Amino acid sequence: MGEAAVPYLRYVALGDSQTEGLGDGDDTVGLRGWADRLAERLAEQNPGVRYANLAVRGRVAGQVRAEQLEPALALRPDLATVVAGVNDMLRPAFDADEVAGHLEAMFAALTGAGARVATLTFPDLAAVIPLARPVRSRVLALNDGIREAARRHGVVVAETYGHPVVTDPRLWSADRLHAAPLGHERIAAAVFQALGMPGGDDSWTLPLPPPPAGPPVRLLTTAAGELRWAGTFLGPWLRRRLRGGSSGDGRAAKRPDLLPVLSGQG
Repeated sequence: MGEAAVPYLRYVALGDSQTEGLGDGDDTVGLRGWADRLAERLAEQNPGVRYANLAVRGRVAGQVRAEQLEPALALRPDLATVVAGVNDMLRPAFDADEVAGHLEAMFAALTGAGARVATLTFPDLAAVIPLARPVRSRVLALNDGIREAARRHGVVVAETYGHPVVTDPRLWSADRLHAAPLGHERIAAAVFQALGMPGGDDSWTLPLPPPPAGPPVRLLTTAAGELRWAGTFLGPWLRRRLRGGSSGDGRAAKRPDLLPVLSGQG
């Protein structure tokens, strides 16, 4: 398709580890992630698309606003995605209104500068991480805040909450905090559809094929798996928080400049 199919030429992504791409590649081979995948889909329809990714892992919504908004505005995007808030939800002192306020400030600034802005709602974390049941109410409250802020500023919302496939374990990496490659692919497809792009559809909501039949899962096995997960992933995360640290300490954006998405584009 030609340039008329994709009205966006300057795409800038703001956010935390999900937008950076954790769970889709690694720091050795490089991270891909849903924002990269979205940029690739846009570039398939218009090779002239340029893309910057300012996201940094571990950032809470206020940090995304403080550190990424001004650089994003300086790049003069005609399309921006803003996704943040999970790191806030997992902290003891969580205020859904405060987090939604930071997101709304970014929505207002970016749309005010002429950008089309897209965001998404978050899945029920308790369906992915049983130990996260206490934060279910936080997910609901933040999603409501995101929807209201988006409505006030004409921001596109990809509604990932409520679709059973979004909590399929095969869409999540081993830490269950970040999407696996297949999960990142589905998120990109959700945002692509929400933007009303040619070729976008709701196929991303379809369930995965049933897994191969295996032995029945015993309660003891499930409990042991939860304990292993807590020791391997939750424990280190909590220790960093107690020490006031973050997985993003000392890190910078992986793609701070608008660059061609496809090789060979000048």
